[in-house]
Amino acid sequence: MASSLRLASSALRCSGRPQVLRPAFASAVFTSPRCYSTAKSKSLKDTFGDKLPGEIEKIKKLRKDYGSKVIGEVTLDQVYGGARGIKSLVWEGSVLDSEEGIRFRGKTIPECQELLPKAPGGQEPLPEGLFWLLLTGEVPSEQQVRELSAEWAARSDIPKFVEELIDRYPNDLHPMAQFSSAVTALEHESSFAKAYAKGMNKSEYWQHTFEDSMDLIAKLPTIAARIYRNVYKDGKVPATQKDKDYSYNLANQLGFASNNDFVELMRLYLTIHTDHEGGNVSAHTTHLVGSALSSPMLSLAAGLNGLAGPLHGLANQEVLNWLQKMKKSVGSDLSDESVKNYLWSTLKSGQVVPGYGHAVLRKTDPRYMAQREFAEKHLPDDPMYKLVSQVYKIAPGVLTEHGKTKNPFPNVDAHSGVLLQYYGLQEQNFYTVLFGVSRAIGVLPQIIIDRAVGAPIERPKSFDTPGWAKLVGATL
Repeated sequence: MASSLRLASSALRCSGRPQVLRPAFASAVFTSPRCYSTAKSKSLKDTFGDKLPGEIEKIKKLRKDYGSKVIGEVTLDQVYGGARGIKSLVWEGSVLDSEEGIRFRGKTIPECQELLPKAPGGQEPLPEGLFWLLLTGEVPSEQQVRELSAEWAARSDIPKFVEELIDRYPNDLHPMAQFSSAVTALEHESSFAKAYAKGMNKSEYWQHTFEDSMDLIAKLPTIAARIYRNVYKDGKVPATQKDKDYSYNLANQLGFASNNDFVELMRLYLTIHTDHEGGNVSAHTTHLVGSALSSPMLSLAAGLNGLAGPLHGLANQEVLNWLQKMKKSVGSDLSDESVKNYLWSTLKSGQVVPGYGHAVLRKTDPRYMAQREFAEKHLPDDPMYKLVSQVYKIAPGVLTEHGKTKNPFPNVDAHSGVLLQYYGLQEQNFYTVLFGVSRAIGVLPQIIIDRAVGAPIERPKSFDTPGWAKLVGATL
């Protein structure tokens, strides 16, 4: 492994790459299609590259000094229970505490809302800033974020064949299936795949992975918008505005940028849905496939297919459907008692209350609270928001009394669908695509880090049931 960790200093600089300007964006502001850095601020690639040798040495020393240290035990229940709580993954960007919630590089969501740069006149953090934070551990300057916004906008055009591929999808193919398929097709453009096929030094892996990740993230809004406009609207997608931030362009291409509050919602939504440590299905799948040295395109596409599952990314749709069924069943009598009775009827029918509970959290999800605060500021009188608030007041008590839920509090999915509906984005099957755009910003930094530090292919040990029985001394 040591050989894979030795990086030549020349490999850490983007400025050593050929400087060929894209014709559509050839200006004195940006000196390279890959760096776009100016003399005024250090680029993201340079910032990461400068920190890398020190981070590699920390990992090498940690493993050398404590590599044989036992860090935990595993029970048979954990093995058969989805590997819950088993400590076995390295994920630098975020850590989820059961009581405190998520921290991005040690910072809580409220701290990120305060510290990360915002759009001119905006109040919500830009996801570009969080991407920088997740990759480097540093809060970027406002100028660095502006330059990253410009770089993503400059990389946003999708190949003609991918446009044609999306346009040929039948409208009744689920948007997530279209989304992951289009991301897979971008493998054709992968810098990493092409360089690997030609042969390259392991020390260069991270640089090509970085380029692919930047290209991929930049193209996701246009891909998502093309799917949305094809399936639900007129098929026409506005061009990316090169002087606007990532969230504005997504909102604009979807057709909602005329509402400044919706643009702000996208900035918040894309920021808080990015990352939730490495063990969730979409993050772990992306990491697992990436560990085989698959390109970021193939790795993310695998993660998106996991996100599309009903137990992962489709949860906010289930929340909306449940709330709408409640309104239909209860009618105009949305008293606390009627809401309580409906909660009990849901549980007694053998169903779960969607949007409540979490595999790790044992308190209200801070991502839920961030959306609640947004709603209280922008749509305090919306009937659906009031219903969500009413459920929030009543459900924890009912779930606690029911006694079968470890965490009776709401998670992120309990609120997001209601906000999207309020602003007119009514098409529920598309919601997970938005989640996927955001999740890419969270999981791809770890793929870059993995390649930079020479992380190995993931390969845990498995047994069949007789094998596990033998290990615990049982006779079947």
